[in-house]
Amino acid sequence: MGYQFTLMSADIDEKSIRKDKPEELVLALAEAKAEAIMRRIPDGDNIEEDKSTLLITCDQVVVYEDAVREKPSSVEEAREYIRGYSKGHTATVSSVAVTNLKTGLRKSGVDRVETYFNEIPEETIEKLIEEGTVLKVAGALLIEHPLILPCVKEVAGTTDSVMGLPKELTEKLIKEVLAMASI
Repeated sequence: MGYQFTLMSADIDEKSIRKDKPEELVLALAEAKAEAIMRRIPDGDNIEEDKSTLLITCDQVVVYEDAVREKPSSVEEAREYIRGYSKGHTATVSSVAVTNLKTGLRKSGVDRVETYFNEIPEETIEKLIEEGTVLKVAGALLIEHPLILPCVKEVAGTTDSVMGLPKELTEKLIKEVLAMASI
C-alpha cells in the first residue's frame, strides 16, 4: 500500500475473547491486539515527535453456514472446513483498527466478502493439508493459493479482504485518523 511499516505480534489469547456476532468478534480482537501492542511500546519511542505514527491491527474469521471458523485446531478440522466449501460458499469477516499512537485516537471498521466455490477435488484438499499452511489461517481458507484458486467460482468483494487486510477500508481509516490529528 506504499507505507513503511514494522510488524509486531500482539501475543494475545484470542480464544479468551468471545462475541455472538462475527463482526463484533473481529472488532474486539483487533482492539485487544492494539491495546496489547500499545502496552509494549516504550515511552521513549519517537511517537511524541511524529503525529503520523499509526498502529494498524486486524483480525479475520470465516463464516460458514452461520458458524464462525477461526484457525483450525487440527488436520481433521481443516479437512472438514475445506470439504464444506466445495460447491458452496463462505464469507470472510475482517476488521481493521487504526490507532494514532500520539493522540490515542482510534478508528475501526469491518468488511465482509462472500466467496463461492466450484468443486474442490479431494486430492487438492489433501495437498493443501499436507502443505500445512491452511492450518495457520482462519477457516483454513486461502483463496489465493495456486491449488485452490482454480476452484474459486466468484468473489463478491475484494480479494485483498479475503486475504486478511481490506485495503480500501484500511486506507479510509488511515485518512480519518490522520485528519483528526491535524485538527
